Amino acid sequence: MQFPKLKIGELVSNVPIVQGGMGVGISLSKLASAVANEGGIGVIAAAMAGIGEPDISTDSTRANMRALEREIRKAKELTKGILGVNIMVALTDFKDLVKTALREKIDIIFSGAGLPLDLPSYLKKGMHTKLVPIVSSGRAAKIICQKWYAKFNYLPDAYVVEGPEAGGHLGFKAEQLDDPNFALHRLIKDVFDALKPFERKHHTSIPVIAAGGVYTGSDIRNFLELGAAGVQMGTRFVATHECDAHEGFKQAYINSTEEDMVVIKSPVGLPGRAVQNKFIMEVNNGKKKPFRCPYHCIKTCDHTKSPYCIALALSCAKKGKLKNGFAFAGKNAYRVNKIVSVKELIQSLRYEFAAAC
Repeated sequence: MQFPKLKIGELVSNVPIVQGGMGVGISLSKLASAVANEGGIGVIAAAMAGIGEPDISTDSTRANMRALEREIRKAKELTKGILGVNIMVALTDFKDLVKTALREKIDIIFSGAGLPLDLPSYLKKGMHTKLVPIVSSGRAAKIICQKWYAKFNYLPDAYVVEGPEAGGHLGFKAEQLDDPNFALHRLIKDVFDALKPFERKHHTSIPVIAAGGVYTGSDIRNFLELGAAGVQMGTRFVATHECDAHEGFKQAYINSTEEDMVVIKSPVGLPGRAVQNKFIMEVNNGKKKPFRCPYHCIKTCDHTKSPYCIALALSCAKKGKLKNGFAFAGKNAYRVNKIVSVKELIQSLRYEFAAAC
């Protein structure tokens, strides 16, 4: 059985997989274009895209805008497939990055880490970019629909529903992460129920994309059978040759065990899932000290009380310098045992999906 197509408005992806946007340089043009070339939706992460720019510590907004513009253009040169940008609401330069992505005519903007209540306001006449919020509850999905339609006469083009097994920053309280009531299949049903009144009233269908812990072709099948239009996968794409991270970052996944998948308290005020290492243990033991903030990247980060800079730690990890940082990872990252090409990965998921069907 073949993969079904994923449709978001007039955009049609031949593979129902969205590659998750992984910030601070993990998913840029190289990875996103490779995924798009295989029929999926490739996503560039806008969060601190300009971490390598010379003026990142003196003019971070301009540096990030410049880098995002460059990465979108590079990706478009490498693929004719569907490309998206992930822009976190919590970013201090959120609106500038949204405007940059729209100016570059990106196909889709994915936006989470907060409710993107004003996102449609940036769309101008003639723009065709799709707007896809990332939520973790039916309540959030309902609020966005209500606000967008009342203020902008616009409904989301799709939703990504992210569960507690995802990597990186999580939209849950620590005690909810292992609570079966917050399992992804329950969250999806919650969002379906929240969207039904809007779909009926406005004679439309809003696709729902399942995210967080999706690992195999069989997982994809399970979520599609629940009614999801597609899935989002981040962790699997880290361990690919095309991933924009250093080989040392990828190797952290390969060398990890199930016990190494830990949840940390991030300086931005959210729990985050990462691979356990010496840096994290030193933070937990109080060996890291407050610092001077060079980037001011996240609105909710209080650097006067934070034991380390999250952007700097993730930047070091991206470069393979894991003594000075750590790798964010989904709950299933320990299952990764080798680095493959994006083509090989999607082909294996295709085989697993067919076998499960």
